[in-house]
Amino acid sequence: MFACRLPWWRPSGTCKSWQSGHFLPWDRCQMLSVKGIKMTVGQEQQAGMKDEPVLEDLETHLARRETEALFQEQPETGNQYLEDTLLRSYLKTHLPPKVLEEVHQDLERFGNRLLTKIQPLSWECEQNPPVFQQYNAWGQRVDHIHTCSAWKRMKEISAEEGLIAEAYEKRYSNWSRLYQAVKLYLFSSSSGGFSCPLAMTDGAAKVIESLGTPGSLKNAFDRLTSRDPKKFWTSGQWMTERRGGSDVANGTETVARKQPDGTYRLYGFKWFTSAADSDMALTLARIADAEGQCTQGSRGLSLFFLRVRDEEGNLNSIQVQRLKDKLGTRQMATAELWLQGARAELISAEGRGVAAISNMLNITRIHNVIGAVASMRRMVSLSRDYAQKRVAFGKLLKDHPLHMQTIARMEVQVRGAFLLLMEIVRLLGLAETNLASEQEQLLLRLLVPVAKLYTGKQASAVAVEAMESFGGQGYMEDTGLPVILRDTLVLSIWEGTTNILSLDVLRSLAKSQGQVVAVFLSTVQKKLELASGTEELSPAVQRTREAIGSLRQFMAAAGSEQALTMELAARDFSYSLARIYTGRNHRTMEWAGPSLSPSRWCNQELCPVAVESGRGSYGGGAALQDSALVFGNSRL
Repeated sequence: MFACRLPWWRPSGTCKSWQSGHFLPWDRCQMLSVKGIKMTVGQEQQAGMKDEPVLEDLETHLARRETEALFQEQPETGNQYLEDTLLRSYLKTHLPPKVLEEVHQDLERFGNRLLTKIQPLSWECEQNPPVFQQYNAWGQRVDHIHTCSAWKRMKEISAEEGLIAEAYEKRYSNWSRLYQAVKLYLFSSSSGGFSCPLAMTDGAAKVIESLGTPGSLKNAFDRLTSRDPKKFWTSGQWMTERRGGSDVANGTETVARKQPDGTYRLYGFKWFTSAADSDMALTLARIADAEGQCTQGSRGLSLFFLRVRDEEGNLNSIQVQRLKDKLGTRQMATAELWLQGARAELISAEGRGVAAISNMLNITRIHNVIGAVASMRRMVSLSRDYAQKRVAFGKLLKDHPLHMQTIARMEVQVRGAFLLLMEIVRLLGLAETNLASEQEQLLLRLLVPVAKLYTGKQASAVAVEAMESFGGQGYMEDTGLPVILRDTLVLSIWEGTTNILSLDVLRSLAKSQGQVVAVFLSTVQKKLELASGTEELSPAVQRTREAIGSLRQFMAAAGSEQALTMELAARDFSYSLARIYTGRNHRTMEWAGPSLSPSRWCNQELCPVAVESGRGSYGGGAALQDSALVFGNSRL
């Protein structure tokens, strides 16, 4: 089996022969090998005394290597698909046999390609981040973002593998979206950051499809979903402005001015534009009337499509202010952009931009969940392999019970997050093929923000814990492990922070008049009834039932409370939904292992909102107490 070693690369210009404090070039290393081993006696005499110091240094180095045995083995992963027993078990359990047969063959092939071809490109992307060139040598402004060849190759591979196309071709009906998610899950940790532009590309395709793929957008849709690398486009999602963030309703200042030919010119400043090298973008703007006035609030926002560059590669009346200096995702160009009359096409009804782009947000949030689960799986897989190689205190790490307990706890988190992800994409596949019931559509609406906010937090915690399992090596840049950690930390921020999404969960309750919670509870209850006949699962089933009871009591009490109480409870309430729904997967085959996995998941506090409510965390002046504590006015 092939093996991937962190950091997935080897310097192409050096060898491990050490001379005078430096690594020698490969060609010099090979020369030394010839001189030191393969020369005849006569040839050695002809070489003369000039090589003796070099040979002495080499012999000293080799002798030192014999006495300094390799004391830390690098962690390895093989074919990610074949090694992921949870993934394979899930597919075997849920996919129709014919679909499973085809999917299995492709995923095994893809796993080998990831290992041998794609992972080396990932590290190249990390080592060669984008560079912004504002002016050329002659003082002319060019605003060119240079990306490395590996980044460009990632785009080609994404098209070849159908990482977007698979969901829209619907070869496997309602299972197509799940299959796409599985490929993205395998690709994510090896993508060199290219998962981000793919998320926005998928979201843009979804928006265009939801609009009925109007004729003016057919070319764009075909390119976004193409398998041809020469035709494939990626898309940006330009929403954040200087005053905004998640508050697009009040923070969007970009103005759209209608032109005689029916197109629009956009004027404004975009504060964050991820994957600024994309081919197109969807963006929000306010349409100015004849007097130049714009409607404020969300009702004044409309959705626009624009090409970033023309056919000659010139920017569409856009100036690049600078590239962002980020903690992570350094492989990808994130820029500040001035729109100075960028030509665009209105694609939503006027004033309905937020509603139109909501489909994009749902898709990008699901991609965020995919990235979170993938990063957790990668870190735990590396930790597990390292535990089988690293010797400490006279025995392998795997033989230290406390170390294995720590990895086991991380593994439970990964399995729970994976099953939550699979449930969401299963529901999405049903919805996209008109097979979802009204209850399933309501459940999908609730679970997307719940899963995004919860897995984002899970991923950060698991990444930090897993890094610790490598000791000091986990902190070393050239192991590649800090890259995974940095790139994971953004997952609780992208596509809405934890608090923003917790409030979105409350909006889903209010908009459905409580129907989403009713569907949630009935769905969990049905799962528990299926598992109640298995004796070994009875403790986990009982704990989940108790959590449901606590949640019901909280909801009943909260119904008479003020809105402030629910806002204070929003985060804990969302965590409770995530833990309870994940715990409902009590069947052993769901967890790909003994009932130990669901039992351990259910050992945690499944309904933290009830616990905190009982402590008075949400009422009785709690908000004022929190403010006083934060700003130092507390009289504790």
